[in-house]
Amino acid sequence: MAASIHPTAIVEPGAQLGAGCEIMAHAVVTKHCVLGERVVVHPFAVLGGDPQYLKFDHAAVTQVRIGAGTVIREHVTINRSIHPGKATIVGENGFFMAASHAAHDCEIGANVVLANAALLAGHVSVGDHTFLGGAAAVHQFCRIGEGVMVAGHAAITRDVPHFTMVAERDDVIGLNVVGLKRRGVARASIAELKAAFHDVYFTPGNIREVAAARLAAGAFESAEARRFLEFFAGGKRSFARARRAGAESEPGD
Repeated sequence: MAASIHPTAIVEPGAQLGAGCEIMAHAVVTKHCVLGERVVVHPFAVLGGDPQYLKFDHAAVTQVRIGAGTVIREHVTINRSIHPGKATIVGENGFFMAASHAAHDCEIGANVVLANAALLAGHVSVGDHTFLGGAAAVHQFCRIGEGVMVAGHAAITRDVPHFTMVAERDDVIGLNVVGLKRRGVARASIAELKAAFHDVYFTPGNIREVAAARLAAGAFESAEARRFLEFFAGGKRSFARARRAGAESEPGD
């Protein structure tokens, strides 16, 4: 099935469109883009534009790569990488609602939703099956894990571990249990996740060291609990922290 390009859309020579793509009126797909099959780009979206980086070399050969089945709504912007030979990456079946933005060198997993005006700064990574609420904003170099629910208007400046919910400014408010159940995660695995969450967040000490100790001890068997613990071994930023009822968040380690 051939791609469909509507009148007044701009698709620059060199852009690669997969079968069944639809580029609507007034959308812009630059020569730096590689779109998978069935990607839909709505009016006034701009894919593959130059990064908003003052030292960028405009002659650099960089890309934006969009996975199959992704829907890009009106006024979305996804910028190309700043590094020669590199790409800003969006996985399959994403949904970018109106006016959302992914800056240069973001790596966004599959089945990710950015609600209206959600904003990702440069070098942000987002795991599969994550939802970012309207007007949520994520600081550069942050990691947002798999299966995370980010509240609308949240300000994220720290790493957010897998399977959690986060709101306000880096406040982890619990596990995304509804999302886990919808994905068919077993009750036993969710129970282990709850125990791992409690251990990491409410055991005194350095959060990285606590997670590493629980992992090394083999305290949890489920893949989900182990993935949750493994998250704390990576990254360079501090971690969003959980609140006890009525208590303020502790500083990140």
